[in-house]
Amino acid sequence: MKVTVIGAGFVGATTAQRIAEAGLADVVVLDVADGIAKGKGLDLQQAAPVVGHSQRILGTGDYSDCADSDLVVMTAGVPRKPGMSRDELLEVNAKIVTECMEKSAEVAPNSMVIMVTNPLDVTTYIAGKVTGFSKNRIMGMAGVLDSTRFRAFIGMELGVSGEDVSAMVLGGHGDSMVPMPRSATVSGIPLSDLMDQESIDKIVERTRVAGGEIVSLLGTGSAFYAPAAGVEQMAAAILRDEKRILPVSVLLEGEYGLSDVYLGVPVKLGAGGAEQIIEVTLTDEESEALKASAEAVKQVVAEYEAMVG
Repeated sequence: MKVTVIGAGFVGATTAQRIAEAGLADVVVLDVADGIAKGKGLDLQQAAPVVGHSQRILGTGDYSDCADSDLVVMTAGVPRKPGMSRDELLEVNAKIVTECMEKSAEVAPNSMVIMVTNPLDVTTYIAGKVTGFSKNRIMGMAGVLDSTRFRAFIGMELGVSGEDVSAMVLGGHGDSMVPMPRSATVSGIPLSDLMDQESIDKIVERTRVAGGEIVSLLGTGSAFYAPAAGVEQMAAAILRDEKRILPVSVLLEGEYGLSDVYLGVPVKLGAGGAEQIIEVTLTDEESEALKASAEAVKQVVAEYEAMVG
């Protein structure tokens, strides 16, 4: 198997590391700054004998090296700065995504695509439009990231392993995301049996702003360990045909009463990419929150369409 990671920054390089060290595939790390891509690729390859894997890792600035990739992971783009919203990244990152997706689709026409570049749901829309790939082959990694943050915060508050926490976040990757505490459990125990509503509400709010919290702490740059871990989980589900049910940004065409919008919902991931959208029963409040999140994404998409004419 072969995976191309576009972008050799912190997210891209860490993603390449996780995929290679998990033994999922050979990895090509591509960046317009080919020296950085080549240097990080070589560094990762030199670590392989110690880590103990046999995957090949190549850093490059040439799209021909990405030919026939099974999976393309798009991480390239300008990161958020303190005080900057994801949506403010739109103009510059839309151009980057358009160029990269056009070139990768030419050399890897049968690939699956996982989008990471922000604003996530909108760049996933752009990738689908630019490549013309079927909707099962274009996915955005955000629900997995937002959900693992939600799980981590629950585990931290309760003093238990986050691995035992099952929780999901739906909707757009931004302030309008929809954490789902009603269905959250710890080893099968409902969250409401373990935590009062005030504590739950605080965790929900912290989850919504978790990315911004890291941006403000770092000062420059944004999160990369957790996003890379989210990509690895999605990549494993696809490359190993695991049939995992994960929250993924995909094109909705009537599901949840929503259409023509990429939004995070539960999806079965396997060799066919986004093989099935799972529709769960929502309360009226959850349904309204999901619709509001969809409208927020559509508004930014409209801004993009107006920008490109």
